[in-house]
Amino acid sequence: MENNSVIIIGAGFAGLSAGIYARMNGYSTQIFEMHDSPGGLCTAWKRKGYTIDGCIHWLAGSSPGSGMHRYWEEVGIAQGCEFINMDEYMRYESADGRTLILYTNVDKLEKHLLEFSPQDAIPIRDFIRGIRMCLNFDQPSESDPPLKRLQKRLKFGLILATKGREMRKWMNISGTEFFMRFKDPVLREALREMWVPEFSMFVMLFAFAYLHNRDAGYPIGGSLPMSLALARRYTSLGGVIHYDKQVKKILVEKDKAVGVRLEDGSEHRSGQVISAADGYATIFKMLEGKYADEKTREPYEKWQVFQPLLYVGLGVNRSFENEPRTVSGMSFPLRQPTEIGYAMRDRMPIHIYNQDSTLAPAGKTSLVVMMPSSYEYWKELAQNPEAYKEKKEQVAHTVVELLNQRFPGISQQVEMVDVATPLTFERYTGNWKGSFEGWLLTPQNSFTMMKRMSQTLPGLQNFYMCGQWVEPGGGLPTSVMSGRRLVKTLCKQDGKKFRTTVA
Repeated sequence: MENNSVIIIGAGFAGLSAGIYARMNGYSTQIFEMHDSPGGLCTAWKRKGYTIDGCIHWLAGSSPGSGMHRYWEEVGIAQGCEFINMDEYMRYESADGRTLILYTNVDKLEKHLLEFSPQDAIPIRDFIRGIRMCLNFDQPSESDPPLKRLQKRLKFGLILATKGREMRKWMNISGTEFFMRFKDPVLREALREMWVPEFSMFVMLFAFAYLHNRDAGYPIGGSLPMSLALARRYTSLGGVIHYDKQVKKILVEKDKAVGVRLEDGSEHRSGQVISAADGYATIFKMLEGKYADEKTREPYEKWQVFQPLLYVGLGVNRSFENEPRTVSGMSFPLRQPTEIGYAMRDRMPIHIYNQDSTLAPAGKTSLVVMMPSSYEYWKELAQNPEAYKEKKEQVAHTVVELLNQRFPGISQQVEMVDVATPLTFERYTGNWKGSFEGWLLTPQNSFTMMKRMSQTLPGLQNFYMCGQWVEPGGGLPTSVMSGRRLVKTLCKQDGKKFRTTVA
């Protein structure tokens, strides 16, 4: 490469990771970020002394013994971060008085599910076998000694050879399809609510395998400390971040990306341009759709994205010390269907952050109510700012009152309520349709995931993409690996040996 300068759009996990690995390998880099802080969708915000976490539930690769942990050491997250592992993924309280618990330990999970619904023994055991199939998947790490790395590769290859057919079976079935096999209506509906039903079941199996292996811990402090650590690692390597600088256009000359133009009209030139920003905005706005062929357009026209959220953060003067600590919270039935936002709801999901005292003042707790929502509804409502504000206030009031049904007296203990809509996510991150991640990993695109989406656009040189819009399934690990994979490609093109270091 004659010009080793790189401009990166977006200081989320993918953009910062691309910057970190680029700096490790001698590229001159600068990142332009539209927001005033790093992390993108991996963020949190403070209200009245409470922290509302907008992202993290668990982090795959949290165990020092796993291959993925090396990545977290390289990007500076693992150092000094305390991870805790919880015994429950989620609880579902039914209207008939039963409580279903998705334990993180696979043996305990199997026992509980069989006791909960003996009539569903066949699909339960099939599900448990699928999780156990994934328990021994551990990719080789560059930090492993050569012999151990070889052993891991051979073991991984053997698993693929012997379990390939079973893996494809799980990849080709969605949660919705599999959950319909259960006869017990409570179990069936609980699984639908506790997981993304459109997802390929393969994702669920791997998630529970990570949880069982105690390799998907929760980082104390939540999302923002991780994002800040990533940014510190990048700047410590000599990288530069420009905050409050939104990229409006990617500059192209003779089908080569040569830099960016910001909203303020200023232009910045570079040898390469990497977009770790929203995929739709990148392809169809910053590049005006000029390099989008049929294959590039297909995901944006046919694939499903994560449904946007109505997100309610609460600060409560209560410890919740007698409630279980869970990875993703609990769900309880409402006494009668109630309108919240645009839809009638008969249940209330709530995540009690009683595992993390850093998110609230002493003796108090941060809570989050997270519900699927409609981008179109809030977009139309926002045409009238007063109506939009009034609806948010109504949501806050309704949620607080409904929580009394499960936690009597809580409405008198609530000290803070903050409502974020899909438009909030769009405004702060630019994410398409206000989604909180990118593409759902469904049976229809799971094969694409295995082969990986292209990080380039047809006919455009010196331009690359990384992050959730080129990695179906999204998530923090894939964002980091996406940036890493891209820099390896750059090094290969430039005839350089790809190198990494640990902080």
